[in-house]
Amino acid sequence: MLPCPTDRPRAVNDPTLGRELPGLEELLAHLVVVRLPMVVRFRGLTTRETALVKGPLGWAEFAPFTEYDDAESARWLASTLEAGWWGWPAPIRPSVPVNVTVPAVAAEEVPSVVARVPGAQTAKIKVAERTLLERDEAASTAADLARIAAVRAAMGPDAAVRIDANGAWSVRQAARALEGVAATGERLDYCEQPCASAAELAELRELLAARGVPTRIAADESIRRAADPLLVRALDAADLIVVKAATLGGAAAAAQIVTATGLPAVVSSALESSVGLCSGVALASSMPELAGACGLGTAALFSQDVTSAPLLPEGGRLGLRRVEPDRAEQQAAPDRRDWWAHRIERGLELLRAGQAG
Repeated sequence: MLPCPTDRPRAVNDPTLGRELPGLEELLAHLVVVRLPMVVRFRGLTTRETALVKGPLGWAEFAPFTEYDDAESARWLASTLEAGWWGWPAPIRPSVPVNVTVPAVAAEEVPSVVARVPGAQTAKIKVAERTLLERDEAASTAADLARIAAVRAAMGPDAAVRIDANGAWSVRQAARALEGVAATGERLDYCEQPCASAAELAELRELLAARGVPTRIAADESIRRAADPLLVRALDAADLIVVKAATLGGAAAAAQIVTATGLPAVVSSALESSVGLCSGVALASSMPELAGACGLGTAALFSQDVTSAPLLPEGGRLGLRRVEPDRAEQQAAPDRRDWWAHRIERGLELLRAGQAG
């Protein structure tokens, strides 16, 4: 039975979990804003801008995308504070397996992307690129199928293959696309967030079952950007969930949401630098069970990171460690520091008021 709102874990409404907040002056004392160039375009970006701060426990990252509002960004700030001030949950494993993330690139670019995460036995492939999908659904499907085939060719028959639509499809489009993938003989590990809402995911699951398409559905945005992340469970909308420490208020808050949904979980990143990725590894390292390889190999998507020792997988795995930024040449223009400082100030006010989105 789904718990009533008063029984919901504190993490849903308060990602601080009641922990003490630092003062603004302390939080901004070592603020550095950086711009990191990408190897390939990802999520529409060729450069990732993010902020680094330093707390008593070490460096931490505040990385909500620039278009996110203050309420949503406040939850990211809670994750920042956990990394730098409060501390992560105790680990129960020294390292975690990771997947290679393949952006919506042309099929001929796939081998070079896969090669950046040697040893990975799982791939997550971005599909349903919105600009192409809106212009020509058939061409979008053809590009997706070619990308999937290229990944399979590069990684071999035993690799696990996932796809991620970031909510771009309608229910009918998702059903057509997943039927098309099944028709090629490809058996997906799962499809991540094929449609935008939890209600649509539930409808799609019913439609796929009726059509005999055995594709599991994973919820991502319906967890991390939802007013009620537990709605996924209430609607029976997903087979598993994808969780990100940064977007859910940190490793401890994310773990509470996983427990509350009762669904298997895969840990992923939010395109952070190596400093921010440490929080994702901390979450994955502390979870009793992992439903497959983690999407934490994304430092490989940067041509330059904030550190000369980036958090890159070895043998398809990442170990838990802290990262010290030592690449001063990545710093953004001074006016961007002011922009991020004001954003942090507003986020801190919302956390104090218990109004994180």
